[in-house]
Amino acid sequence: MNEQHLDLRSLRHDYAARGLDESELTPDPLDLFDRWFAEALEAGLGEPNAMVVATVDAGGRPSARTVLLKERREGGLVFFTNHASRKGEELAANPHVALLFPWHDLERNVRFEGVAEPLPRAEVEDYFAVRPRGSQLGAHASRQSSVVADRAELERSYADAEERFADQDVPPPASWGGYLVRPDVVEFWQGRPSRLHDRLVYRREGGAWRTERLAP
Repeated sequence: MNEQHLDLRSLRHDYAARGLDESELTPDPLDLFDRWFAEALEAGLGEPNAMVVATVDAGGRPSARTVLLKERREGGLVFFTNHASRKGEELAANPHVALLFPWHDLERNVRFEGVAEPLPRAEVEDYFAVRPRGSQLGAHASRQSSVVADRAELERSYADAEERFADQDVPPPASWGGYLVRPDVVEFWQGRPSRLHDRLVYRREGGAWRTERLAP
């Protein structure tokens, strides 16, 4: 049998759009994140608020998935999910988390390390109330990360939710919630020619941030 293999070794892109200098750093890394996020929006990137969330299980085995950033507030970043999902169970056992914003079209990424705190129920209910109704029903239809027999089972569960909440507001499931990630490490990565990328990292020490440059 003939097999065709992609020659991944030949896939190369030399980054040359811009650089990142220490003079551009802000006292708080979240302020620089706001600036980069605004530039990602202005550039028309598809879902610039999509971020990879990495957690670890009790045995130290990592897992990662993409979720959407839903709020940047004082001191951290907010996302919502099902507490009964794999990431929810892992965060309950170990709240340390890593986030990654992969803005490839801008030759940039931002990486966070920190601790995820569950949001108060009142905040979860406020956000759930403004979600599209289809998304609200989907949260009831899907027991996130559980095994389903087939697509038909999932669609039956959605139809049951539609019937159950017909002509009434849809409340958040008891297991549905959100997290505030408070970072203690934030790294800004900017691609540069010859793989001499700019990597400037903030580390929280006590109540202050210090910065340093890392070799690419």
